Amino acid sequence: MSVEHPIVAVTGSSGAGTSTVRTAFEAIFRRHQVTPLFIQGDSFHRYSRAEMSAAIRRAQAQGRNLSHFGPEGNLFDQLEELFREYADSGTGWRRLYLHNAEDVARQGGHYAEGEFTPWEPIPEGTDMLFYEGLHGGVVTEDHDIAQHVDFLVGVTPIVNLEWIQKIHRDAAARGHAPEDTVETIKRRMDDYVEYITPQFSRTDINFQRVPLVDTSNPFVTHEVPSPDESLVVIRFGDATKQAMDFPYLLSMLAGSFMSRPNTLVVPGGKLGFAMELILTPFIARLLRGERIRS
Repeated sequence: MSVEHPIVAVTGSSGAGTSTVRTAFEAIFRRHQVTPLFIQGDSFHRYSRAEMSAAIRRAQAQGRNLSHFGPEGNLFDQLEELFREYADSGTGWRRLYLHNAEDVARQGGHYAEGEFTPWEPIPEGTDMLFYEGLHGGVVTEDHDIAQHVDFLVGVTPIVNLEWIQKIHRDAAARGHAPEDTVETIKRRMDDYVEYITPQFSRTDINFQRVPLVDTSNPFVTHEVPSPDESLVVIRFGDATKQAMDFPYLLSMLAGSFMSRPNTLVVPGGKLGFAMELILTPFIARLLRGERIRS
């Protein structure tokens, strides 16, 4: 953790909707004239898309599972080194993972989809590091990413909704057949339980979307529940709970209520507004050099 070079991490599984939180943070950064260093968790995967496919086949031939959720598929050592170096001096190294044709075009067409750009020093003069990905709060026997993060936010819809969102996203954005995505979900399950879900016990704030429609079989659901068909359960950790003005939030967010002393429930359509109300004071504290967690 760092006073001069704070690190904010948004962590969530594939299909969880971390991009919604990133949009809220981007609006906060603009208002506060913050220059962030954006880090995508995908850029710390160990393999390119083609390499990962080959590695999965090798693992399956050996009777093992390999996924992007676990240590074997990622460069946890280099992610932790970036966090450590940035916290110390505001420096470090990064690369980009190119998901699609638009990413390739932004790099001048020099690389292919599913490949990485070369490692390069991060830009100078950033105010804070903003990480969005799978492992912002991960802890393993060999690595503790969470210890370097100053403000950790989790995005974790209930698992059936998460799977629905992933199936539909992979089909719409990546051209994957639903049955292939289901196989990926099944292959990742052990790593999901071991490395993804424990992070949400370490977060400072969790945003969990809960649908109000039937999602009991996510593998045959034809539509993703809309925001208005859901509630968002927002859980605050010990440090953040003490800093919240819950009466103010209840007055600003129509239809919201407290389900526990540390849990605020808001209508799904109010999620973006709720995020900005809740997250803005914590970014302001980091910019003043204050700590959120001990």
